[in-house]
Amino acid sequence: MEIAEAVRAAVPASEASSYQCAGGATVLVVRPETVTDVLAFLKNDPEQAFDMLVDVTAADFEARNGTLEVVYQLASLARKARLTVKVKVPAADPVVPSACRLWKSADWAEREVWDMFGVRFEGHPDLRRILMYPEFEGHPLRKSYPVDKRQPLVPERDPIADPWPSRDGR
Repeated sequence: MEIAEAVRAAVPASEASSYQCAGGATVLVVRPETVTDVLAFLKNDPEQAFDMLVDVTAADFEARNGTLEVVYQLASLARKARLTVKVKVPAADPVVPSACRLWKSADWAEREVWDMFGVRFEGHPDLRRILMYPEFEGHPLRKSYPVDKRQPLVPERDPIADPWPSRDGR
């Protein structure tokens, strides 16, 4: 059974479709609201067994069709297989459910996608900037981000004497 058929059988609302890239890799495209159910199926189904989340990233297609694509790279260690799962979200309000409950490795990868592209991950335990400083305005990997934008100046911090604020605000 083709992977898209298996996913549609397990998660009918996903409307899963698949295609082969130029290198022969399989890409699965699903609806954003069903992505965690699809990822859970791909992880837990013995025939699929994609037990490793390699990466989460995004691609900006706002200029072309007003969307962003959230891209999940999965691997099956037992089957020595890889799979790309893509989710298209509107660039004006990019929201996707978090995969943190499935893989702990999703935590920092989702924070990076939030920081660089502005995709919000619902249910993420700590969605805050990871690469840019907290006062940074905007998301620099969006194609709509102006290359000459000036950022607010912030005082230089001594990381020993004045460490970054902790999560609980202390």
